[in-house]
Amino acid sequence: MLDWREVHAHWFPPGIAQDDAAAHRARFLRWFGGVADPTLPSFAPLLAAAREGGLGHWRAVPEGRLALILLLDQVPRGLFAGTAEAFACDGLALREAEAALAGGDYAALRSPWEKTFVVVATSHAEGPDHLSRLDRAIRLAEEIARDSPLVWRPLYEHSVRQATSHRAVIARFGRFPHRNAALGRASTPEEAAYAATGDFVHLRPPPQVTEVG
Repeated sequence: MLDWREVHAHWFPPGIAQDDAAAHRARFLRWFGGVADPTLPSFAPLLAAAREGGLGHWRAVPEGRLALILLLDQVPRGLFAGTAEAFACDGLALREAEAALAGGDYAALRSPWEKTFVVVATSHAEGPDHLSRLDRAIRLAEEIARDSPLVWRPLYEHSVRQATSHRAVIARFGRFPHRNAALGRASTPEEAAYAATGDFVHLRPPPQVTEVG
């Protein structure tokens, strides 16, 4: 697996553009619902290559840079769930996503799902500019939702709510408290109370959707 097309096709197989509402919601559940993906270990060598800077040639096309973002942002979350390694590439993914936004690769992407994964990668990395990045993520998610086909719009509007809710968490705590255990960080009493609720933004399911009549 040496080509960005393999990664891109894994996340975005042919036929997405013909999804009905139920099929697209099922994709959202696989993409964002924590559904176990037994194929992820096959991506480990590519992830290692990406971390070492060995896939720079993928940046030659917008979809290639997106595949690099997927490798760095999404694969660790599934491959190393519950450990610090799940978040170890967030900075690298953010760098690629920022370059996509600044250099025109994001604008060149053709579908709302492709653009969504660039936006998501800008919102994961903790840091001093996190709130401003989330403000931008909300604006971009709103644009994606507005421009998406009506049949899928409730799902992309869910992405707007997710970004808005993530911003509220960062505004309150300055970091994602649900990561504390994995990262070996001590929780403040307020963070512990939040964690005890179990109401983590990333676990909220997308809404049920119906066909447009």
